[in-house]
Amino acid sequence: MERNGAGLLVLPGLLLFSIFMFFPLAYTFYLSLTNAQPTNVFAGDGLRGDEQFVFTEVLGLQLPIANYVEVLSDPAFWNSIGVTWLFVVASVGLKVAFGIALAMVLTSDRIRGKRYLRSVVIIPWALPPIFTITIWSGVFSSARFGLANQFLIWLGFTPQAFFTDRWLAFTTYLITEMWLAYPFMVIITVSALQAVPEELIDAAKVDGAGYFSRFRAVTAPAIKRPVMFAGILTAAASFQQFLIPYVFNRGGPGRDNELIILYGYREAFNFNQYGAGAAIMLTAVLFIAMFMLVAVWKGELAEGVNN
Repeated sequence: MERNGAGLLVLPGLLLFSIFMFFPLAYTFYLSLTNAQPTNVFAGDGLRGDEQFVFTEVLGLQLPIANYVEVLSDPAFWNSIGVTWLFVVASVGLKVAFGIALAMVLTSDRIRGKRYLRSVVIIPWALPPIFTITIWSGVFSSARFGLANQFLIWLGFTPQAFFTDRWLAFTTYLITEMWLAYPFMVIITVSALQAVPEELIDAAKVDGAGYFSRFRAVTAPAIKRPVMFAGILTAAASFQQFLIPYVFNRGGPGRDNELIILYGYREAFNFNQYGAGAAIMLTAVLFIAMFMLVAVWKGELAEGVNN
């Protein structure tokens, strides 16, 4: 009886979750099977417009997956997938390394005012992402007065047009993404470092272990799981990154640096191919889900969780 009552209490929340999560996914899946465009998707009454299913033959069967076949055969899609995975791997590596390094500084006994420094460190997390990204776009401005170019001139180098070179633009994405996410990594890592037993560190010191040896043998294993968990979460966020390439140079130069979400957005809203855009977005969701499942499984992050 008590379980039935608990189920009834949870039911409204599940209903709202379904409305705001499963219904958009289901509608997006439906659009991905059609020739949806602005000229037909808004032509009918209610949710159903004048869009039609688009079929392709597979093993002698006519299936409404023409958009998926077209997307998967598009070189721009695979370029977007490759750039997105490279962005995820590189950005997560930078965020983890920078977050651990900064957390080690903020937990060091040699640093005074650590409480205030921790407050300062998380300020970027409190700012709206669009504000931060716009500021960074000014930092990497191709004009000579851009902060990055001023720094290069001070070092004796030639100013760069950051957003017109593919890999320079990609590097600006990584730096900005690291800035957006490092406060989260620092918070998780600081909490993990504070939980490392002092006895183990003292024992390592007695055995003559140096700073890096203590970090490798004692600290790193102790903070491995929290840092891995934070890395997986930020990796999922990096996979969905849209604002940075869109604000900086629309994924340019050309379409070389289009991350997968921006690629789907442009197909849907710039080229008015809602069906193809929906197929791209659902493919991205599938990749994210597979990544999360494999990462949690290989990282054994669910170990010890009750079924």
